Amino acid sequence: MIFKRINALILFMFSLNFSVQAEVKLPVLISDGMVLQRDAKVPVWGWADPGEQIMLSFKRKTYKTTTAKDGRWSIELPKMKAGGPFKMVISGKNSVEIDDILIGDVWLCTGQSNMVHQLDIHDVRYAEEIANADNPAIRHFKVPTTPAISGPQEDLEGGEWQKAVGEEIRPFSAVAYFFAKKIYEKYQIPIGLINASVGGTPIEAWIPQEGYTDYPEILKIIEENKDTAFVNAQRQNRPQPEEFAEEETDKGLMGTPWYSNDFTPKNWRRINIPGYWEDQGVRDLNGTVWYRREVEIPESMIGKKARLFMGRIVDADEVYINGVVVGNKTYQYPQRRYEVPDTLLKAGKNNFTIKVTNYNGKGGFVPDKPYYIFTEQDTVDLKGYWQYKVGEVFKPVVRSRDNLFGESVRRINPQNEPTALYNGMIAPYKQLPVKGILWYQGESNTGNPKAYEGYMAALISGLRSVLGQPEAPFIYAQLPNFMDVSYLPSESNWAELREAQLKALNNPNTAMTVNIDLGEWNDIHPDNKKDVGERMALAGLKLAYGEDLVYSGPVYESHTVEAGKVILKFKHTGNGLVSNDGEPLSEFALAGEDGKFVWANAKIEGDRVIVWSDEVAEPKYLRYAWADNPDNPNLYNKEGLPASPFRTEL
Repeated sequence: MIFKRINALILFMFSLNFSVQAEVKLPVLISDGMVLQRDAKVPVWGWADPGEQIMLSFKRKTYKTTTAKDGRWSIELPKMKAGGPFKMVISGKNSVEIDDILIGDVWLCTGQSNMVHQLDIHDVRYAEEIANADNPAIRHFKVPTTPAISGPQEDLEGGEWQKAVGEEIRPFSAVAYFFAKKIYEKYQIPIGLINASVGGTPIEAWIPQEGYTDYPEILKIIEENKDTAFVNAQRQNRPQPEEFAEEETDKGLMGTPWYSNDFTPKNWRRINIPGYWEDQGVRDLNGTVWYRREVEIPESMIGKKARLFMGRIVDADEVYINGVVVGNKTYQYPQRRYEVPDTLLKAGKNNFTIKVTNYNGKGGFVPDKPYYIFTEQDTVDLKGYWQYKVGEVFKPVVRSRDNLFGESVRRINPQNEPTALYNGMIAPYKQLPVKGILWYQGESNTGNPKAYEGYMAALISGLRSVLGQPEAPFIYAQLPNFMDVSYLPSESNWAELREAQLKALNNPNTAMTVNIDLGEWNDIHPDNKKDVGERMALAGLKLAYGEDLVYSGPVYESHTVEAGKVILKFKHTGNGLVSNDGEPLSEFALAGEDGKFVWANAKIEGDRVIVWSDEVAEPKYLRYAWADNPDNPNLYNKEGLPASPFRTEL
């Protein structure tokens, strides 16, 4: 009897496995609500049993094929005009239906966090845009973060197509949405946005192996990463978090918690919000600092839902009101915007406590951000003096890069490894045609800007190669202004990386948007995503749609030197060069053979800019807007587009 049961179980498992294998399976991206590229032959592919007959019905036509020995099948659809919605049915031993398919233009949107940033993160600035969203012809597919260092993957791990309608628009990439909206408004053609982007990632992770033909050292790393045994060994040699973990030592969580209404603070010091504690009498502290303040809440705010804006905090935070946690973030970049329940506030004094954890650099509250609690009718300002006390001081951790045998260890972070994000987030659908590529990245490469020009060329050629579209339009955002404003000529890695981005225009069918006026000194994720997206749309209208328009700000072309004056010529001057604020041109600097830069005079004469300085009789080097955050780069064309920062040897 036992043997009969075992045999029956084996037969059942075999039949179950067979039935699973028999199921026609499609890639995740080929799903309800998808957008297919118009005027291009579009493959539809998937998996089924070897030798299985597959039939695809679409737009009143039927296509047939047979699954190959490896279980793969593919059917190519002919070129189609824009339209929809349509339904697709794919049949084998089972049937799969795909509803609400549109045919239009598909754009691959990729890069790091400024491409990731959803409309939801910017819902204060774009509240009206979100509230009025009603455009089902604009679709967005957010590819899950899936690094794959072992090689290109066959499918995605999840994701779905969403429409630019109502609350469904919140996860859309803000930059990509405003790009798509501008294009759609002109052509009324469906737009599909495939958003493959991950915050904090370097360009190297997005370049396919095909782009690295001139990088033998990187090709060696790629091959090493395909060796699972090697990768596991490297990871074992890395310091593990548990090596540094200690028991709870934060004084603020011992005994009566410091956020509790029952806690009575003693010997706390005064500190200002906003501001960093290193700038207010606390030196070189990595650890936790607790902030407390009794906040007067008026009767008119009681019983109503409130929102708490606490700007940005470096690095992590936990926010409590009257002993109840109302929100937390684990890293420094998100805006702190927390919902406060309508039952939590009380008239009169309320206990506000914030635990701030800092791991590196200056900790505290970023200046020039909103700090207040509000309802529809009332606002209470939270800036000013608070009380603080240190809860814990982190011990410095010295990490060796050598293993036990003194050999150098290569630190492997999967999402930063060469090809890893391409492999997991673009390769699974590389056969799908696209209208073009949008790229917004560079912040993570500012530590080594000299390599970026080559990496950009590798990315552009590599993606075009694997997509099988050697002339696909490639549109990218130059890094905006960021960090402290520079009032003296200085060196800048950010400026060097912008230069590398500028040089990437040497690759054919590319366009760069200049955003030197759209950044924020205290936020690597500036709030103004609309202008970035719309400037990309101008470039798209030119490159991908052939419109005759001015799509770029002035770009340095050439120069001559006459009697100590530098005469500059620019491309993309449009209807003429202007100072956008009516003031004399600024941010030009000159240096002689000694390389010591001084601010220079500059003026517009026709379609030229004349630059000179009485301090530099024989100019040898010239720079424009060469800084992390130049004070006032005011050279524009009359179309309102800023000139790109640049430097040149004279």
